[in-house]
Amino acid sequence: MINLLPRYIFNFFFLTLIQVLVLNNIQFSGFVNPYLYVLFIITLPFETPGWLLLVLAFASGFSIDIFSNTLGMHASATVLMAFFRPTILRAFAPRDDYQPGTIPTMAYYGPSWFLRYALILVFIHHLSLFFIEVFSITHFFSTLWRVLASSVFTMILIFLSQLFGRSKTKGR
Repeated sequence: MINLLPRYIFNFFFLTLIQVLVLNNIQFSGFVNPYLYVLFIITLPFETPGWLLLVLAFASGFSIDIFSNTLGMHASATVLMAFFRPTILRAFAPRDDYQPGTIPTMAYYGPSWFLRYALILVFIHHLSLFFIEVFSITHFFSTLWRVLASSVFTMILIFLSQLFGRSKTKGR
């Protein structure tokens, strides 16, 4: 994991900058908000300890909160997503478990596995984030529609980033 450290430091800063400088300014009618920064947590190595995963999720979400002036909304949604990540990984584990030295990306485990895994985590993040933002149940269906639309748009960005990202050695 030490040899991956510079890569993940770069990913953290790059995804935060893309989110803050570009994606936070993209809103389709104030309805669809893409949040690509969650890719940092989604692609952390399988061996990442739970406590470190939660700390990194908090740091990632809090850095977005600082630039977005959202008072911990992103931090709480990202920590919740990171909390569920090990459970989701166990649910989608291959029969012979994950291969040592691999990371949860499309290059290693294929588009079908990665998109199912990432979609669930993105949905958890967006559901939490948008309902914390609204902090009301009165607009339940419009908020749920916003969660679904933003999740789809975020997944398109994640899929494109996985396609055009650095290709790793052949996975399974």
